[in-house]
This record gives sequence, C-alpha cells and structure tokens, in this order.
Amino acid sequence: MENLSLKEKVISEIENLISQSAPNRENSQKFKNLHVAILKKHYNASDVSIDYHRNRVAMDIIMDDSVYDPKKVNTYMPIFRANLLFKNLNDFLKSCLDQDHKSLAFYASLLRSFSNKELNQMAI
Repeated sequence: MENLSLKEKVISEIENLISQSAPNRENSQKFKNLHVAILKKHYNASDVSIDYHRNRVAMDIIMDDSVYDPKKVNTYMPIFRANLLFKNLNDFLKSCLDQDHKSLAFYASLLRSFSNKELNQMAI
C-alpha cells in the first residue's frame, strides 16, 4: 500500500469503509449518513432516502446549480425526482465514487470523520 498514490489511497480507504458498512442491515446512523453523503455528492442531490430493505434509493437531483443564490431564500430549484433500484448496496456505492480532486477532498473529509475506534468496533 506504500506505493499507491494519495488518490489511490483515498479511494481504497473509502471503498474499504463502504465494504465494512454495506453488508450490515442494522447499520449505525453514522454509516447511513456516509451512504447518503456519497450519493448526494455523486448525483448532486438535495434529498436522499435509502430503503435498505427494498433496495431502493429515492432522491431529488438538482438539475441546474446556476439558479441557486446564497443571498436569498431559494424557493424554486429545478429538481428531478429519481427512484433507483440497486441489487448490491456495496457495488452501487462504489460505482458512485468520483475521482476528481474536489471529490477526493470530500472523501478524505469523510474518512477523517470516522475514528479508528468506531471502525474497530464494526470489525468485531
């Protein structure tokens, strides 16, 4: 693992974290938040809901960011309501990982939010 670039290390670690969280249907809220954060980042979604029992993701995808104005209340944002099915949550989440610099920085911040103590408890 020492020969991997920083980009590959971040992607590898986030994939490991997904692998630890995905097989367990009784995930902690922190892992559920991880899943939602990855999907929001990949799809540019404002609202994501994962139904782990029916293998379904419902989300509001923002169609046009240029309408957003941080100086006022945004009552109209063009969104697309999507309802996606997945066979394997692990594979689905890994397919949502982007490898651009902005995404890698986001994934690194997600990794920092998980302490080694929490990861060790999940492994037991």
